Amino acid sequence: MKHNMKKITLFVLAAGLFAAGCKKVDFGDTNVNPNATTTPITAALLTNVLSQMANDVWDAGGISTVAGLYCQFGAETQYTDASRYAKPTFDLGGYYTGPLYDLQNIINTNESSPEAASKYGSNANQIAVARILKAYFFWKITDYWGDIPYTNALKGAGLDQTYDKQQDIYPALINELKAAVAQFDGGGAPQGDILFDGDIDQWKKFANSIRLLMALRMSKVNASLGQTEFNSALSAGVIAANADNAKLAFPGGNFNNPFYQYYNITQRRDLAVSATVTDWLVENADSRVNAFGSSAVGFEYGLTRDDAIAFANANTNWARMMSNTFRTATNPVTIISASQIMLARAEAAQRGWTSENAATLYQNGIQASWEEWGVYNATAFGNYMADADVALTSGTELAKIATQQWLAFFPNGSQGFANWRRTGYPVLAPAPGQANAIPRRFPHGTTEQQNNKTNWENGTAVYTVSGESDSQWGKVWWDN
Repeated sequence: MKHNMKKITLFVLAAGLFAAGCKKVDFGDTNVNPNATTTPITAALLTNVLSQMANDVWDAGGISTVAGLYCQFGAETQYTDASRYAKPTFDLGGYYTGPLYDLQNIINTNESSPEAASKYGSNANQIAVARILKAYFFWKITDYWGDIPYTNALKGAGLDQTYDKQQDIYPALINELKAAVAQFDGGGAPQGDILFDGDIDQWKKFANSIRLLMALRMSKVNASLGQTEFNSALSAGVIAANADNAKLAFPGGNFNNPFYQYYNITQRRDLAVSATVTDWLVENADSRVNAFGSSAVGFEYGLTRDDAIAFANANTNWARMMSNTFRTATNPVTIISASQIMLARAEAAQRGWTSENAATLYQNGIQASWEEWGVYNATAFGNYMADADVALTSGTELAKIATQQWLAFFPNGSQGFANWRRTGYPVLAPAPGQANAIPRRFPHGTTEQQNNKTNWENGTAVYTVSGESDSQWGKVWWDN
């Protein structure tokens, strides 16, 4: 899913203009295809939405890849504008007219045509899964852009697509996740579920894990609400072992792992693992270096085009994303993992939000990551945990936990960028020679500016920096 797509308001306005400009004419059943269904196949809609989730981990040329460049998971090897902070032009509308539209269609169909929709699982269970996924996608959108259309979005033509404040969106999404989990019944599992194969318990853990990460993301701006919701999600049950990881599988053929598709099928060579990552891993004898990339030679981050080409020519074995073991046509892509959740719990414990043991969760979270990447060895791991840059010592706990979160989120650009903004760790240097610091959010593309102009102007004024409205250096609510 590319994100240089049309804004929902364009769809809404077009539908409204059509409705206003045409008189209703009854043609009876003249144009009805007797062999076509008039009710959406909700199982197909669900599969279509889930198939797009890997794009918010890594989507070459898309917004998640640029987010990964900003948190220095990746580096550009030829065309280096994005990692040197050229203003991006992604539009958020594709989310609204794409996965969010399909999810709302699942909900509407189950409510308006329950008997027809029930062929694909119980109505309540289908709606619950769709609500969880809607919250997930809205979470991604608001973390990328900040204030966005939320309240009136997806409600049909004629509604003003005003921007909701992120501080209002977060509690609303958390409540939506709680309500969705409570909605599951004992009926049939949703068909078309290529993420959890209809396992309702896994869906509940996934929803609670999203809620837990959202709660921690509020640590700088609303710690009280964050602590309350964190504990609520934790007690409800979260992803706690690699067997529970939310992983999107690929069958191969026409549906390949995105890294395999990029390097092996399209033969692209303009994105690498950043030296920021590989240098840290090598210097601290972190065995994940053998899994994160095709070699331990990371690409220097943020170089000019000429310098990048020179570096590539001098280092032809620079690290492609993923080792060969993890870059096959059918390798799954992890959406949320046990290691990420354990390290979030370690941070919450260190902050005094819970009574759990921060050190134990920290070690368990790192071990879960090593095991997930297939590099765990007890001796090497013991030495690693004793390393000065890894061992928890007084006054360094939050910084080291955050650095391990950064590594556990690799290669998920959206999560890595968000958590780096929230914590400030690891300490990242901007691209060489750049006067500006690393961007803090994504500005809106031209489609939104043109088709939702007044709301765009009003909704992005808060992100004005040095006289530039809708600036990529403005900070979203939880980043202040």
